Amino acid sequence: MGDFFGSILFPIRWVIEAILVGWHWLWTSVGMPEDSGLAWVLSILGVVVVVRLCIFPLFVKQIKSQRKMMELGPQMKKIQEKYRGKKDQFSREAQMRETQELYKKHGTSPVSGCLPLLVQMPIFLSLFWTLRDIATWYAAGTHGKNKWLFTADKVAQFEQANLFGIAPLSKTLIDHFNENNLGPIILMIVLVAMMIATQFVTQLQIVSKNLSPEARQGQAYQMQRIMLYIIPFAMIFSGVFFPLGVVSYWFFNNLWTMGQQFYIIRENPTPGSPAAIARDERLAKKGKAVNMHGKVVTLAEYEREQEELARKAELERQERAKRVQPKSAKRAKRDAQQAAERRKQQANGSANGGTKQADGSDTSTEGEAKK
Repeated sequence: MGDFFGSILFPIRWVIEAILVGWHWLWTSVGMPEDSGLAWVLSILGVVVVVRLCIFPLFVKQIKSQRKMMELGPQMKKIQEKYRGKKDQFSREAQMRETQELYKKHGTSPVSGCLPLLVQMPIFLSLFWTLRDIATWYAAGTHGKNKWLFTADKVAQFEQANLFGIAPLSKTLIDHFNENNLGPIILMIVLVAMMIATQFVTQLQIVSKNLSPEARQGQAYQMQRIMLYIIPFAMIFSGVFFPLGVVSYWFFNNLWTMGQQFYIIRENPTPGSPAAIARDERLAKKGKAVNMHGKVVTLAEYEREQEELARKAELERQERAKRVQPKSAKRAKRDAQQAAERRKQQANGSANGGTKQADGSDTSTEGEAKK
């Protein structure tokens, strides 16, 4: 299985190994020993930095997609309620069609929120199989197929490197349990716990600070709450089988995500979320606010913008009040008949009034003649 994945991921492995060896050369150039565990761990950190900088645009897209998915929660719930209990194929297709149209209208989809993870999985697996192969190469006294990358010397340097002089980078927690090495076991448990903690805090930041009240009513929010606990729980078991180098990569990657997430939530939070309220309060103390375009401006500029928006809203309201709603043909015909009927009644009323006046005049003349 390892050879199969190693072959499939060969192009990505080649790039990851090149970055890893390149960073190792940099650290040894500034005086670190070639078989230093810290030099190799810092090289793994370098891999994280390069990878995360390359996929940063995908991360921004993920944040925007997650926000939109959360905000669409109430509308998604309406669609689900509309087709609740309808199991026929026509209803299922109609529900799916309306859901896709909603995603298309708002420019999002459930998959777009997973793009950074999907991109990082091949990189993660490439590093995993590379570190596992290093131990195999070292035990067999050979080097990797890429002779100018992981040569026999590089393989020996990596395999002999121990983090803090305790734990080899290519061994897993299970390996240390089998060898009954207490020091490496404690170090690995601490690192796995830190890996899980950073993952949990990263998810918690989104769920607790960066969701609007509307988003907290949707199904996506409930899924986020569930994943908040499921992912760390799954990492407990997976972390046991990862080499120390891979655990270091995952920890650094989570640490990067946590810091990046913290900055984005603080400076560009979801409108209406607790983080947005906190940011507005910070800006208000500085005499600033966020305008309708998301730009930080002075309070005077913000107030002028709000006054202009209120003026335009009032004009639109007055304009809507002046508009005459179009009538259907049936309603127009009925209104015409009613108008004709009213005119006819008015005409009859006028004729009756004229007769009474004429009779009254005659009566008055006769009275005068009698006098």
